[in-house]
Amino acid sequence: MFETLPMAPPDPILGLTDAFKKDPNPNKINLGVGVFQDEEGKTTTLASVRRAEALLLAQGAPKTYLPIEGSADYGTNVRTLLLGAQDVRVRDGRAVTAQSPGGTGALRVAADLARGKLGLKRIWVSDPTWANHQAIFQAGGLETVNYPYYDPQTKGLAFDKLLATLSQAGAGDLVLLHACCHNPSGVDPTPAQWEVIAQLAKEQRFMPLFDFAYQGFGDGIEADALPVRMFAARDIELIVCSSFSKNFGLYNERVGAVTLLANELDPATRAMSQLRVTVRSNYSNPPSYGAAIVNKVLSEPELNAMWHNEVDAMRARIARMRQLFVDSLKQKGVKQDFGFITHQKGMFSFAGITPEQVDRLREKHAIYAVRSGRINVAGMREATMDRLTSALADVLA
Repeated sequence: MFETLPMAPPDPILGLTDAFKKDPNPNKINLGVGVFQDEEGKTTTLASVRRAEALLLAQGAPKTYLPIEGSADYGTNVRTLLLGAQDVRVRDGRAVTAQSPGGTGALRVAADLARGKLGLKRIWVSDPTWANHQAIFQAGGLETVNYPYYDPQTKGLAFDKLLATLSQAGAGDLVLLHACCHNPSGVDPTPAQWEVIAQLAKEQRFMPLFDFAYQGFGDGIEADALPVRMFAARDIELIVCSSFSKNFGLYNERVGAVTLLANELDPATRAMSQLRVTVRSNYSNPPSYGAAIVNKVLSEPELNAMWHNEVDAMRARIARMRQLFVDSLKQKGVKQDFGFITHQKGMFSFAGITPEQVDRLREKHAIYAVRSGRINVAGMREATMDRLTSALADVLA
């Protein structure tokens, strides 16, 4: 039977990493994969994470199964991180959380729940969006349709077109929203624009689904939760899919969560029961170790403060790389204005380069990026910035 299968195309991002690894050029640069790197080009483990691991090891917890929804303490900490410790939904049980294997697992569980239990059939997805979104939702049985998001002319948000299109979404629809640090564009709505989108959701009665993969990398851990809290304050039922790969550096531990916000306690309780059924038929119960690390960091005041400082430092490094990149291109005499990159947020940016220019960067200079022109700013380094910008100036000439 297997001989009847065609060869599947390589993943556009992970396949790029495979090609990068095989490139023998010692000066190669990878701006494709979404991993935060330090100035040495390494993905280091956070000090708060190492401290939490040592405490967990000393405790010697057994390796028994977790409940279907995962650790109760973890769920409480995730909800507090999303909504704040004083939020009424956290206190009265109208928000419920299931631990998941990464943000990707959370998105798939959300899709399965929406289609199989809520009867929703369609999800609106920003154009552009993370390369894996469409595949995840389609695998969950949802029809995917696009709404305008990025304006390549202004290098900003196509806000009027976004509103006009989402006014067509209704009570039977999901709408995917990036809570902060939009992947791949780096363009986020302003607080005032989020207010308008929240009001539209209230009026149209569609179900918002927030993908929250970069909390802390935009404006700060608390500030980045503003859109979720804004919608919740309007008593809009919604789903939030969290990932802790980036802001905890726990990429291979696959730590995530799916949180449901209901308007009353009884619907929240029933939603949690269906969430358990969805998880049970998917992966039965979640892995423990990575979530235990996150839970330990969020539970211990000293570790929590340490983690906040480390996230602040990562965000500051990304901002420095954005500014250095723009300044270096000016010094190289590049006439194209790249100043918009300093206004974007998070790890990624649409650099405003064509697929053909991306190809030339790779073929001539061993610099790897996604053909859409998306670059990982968090993969830039001061030590290699001159080479990077010289190469870009060459292909732009």
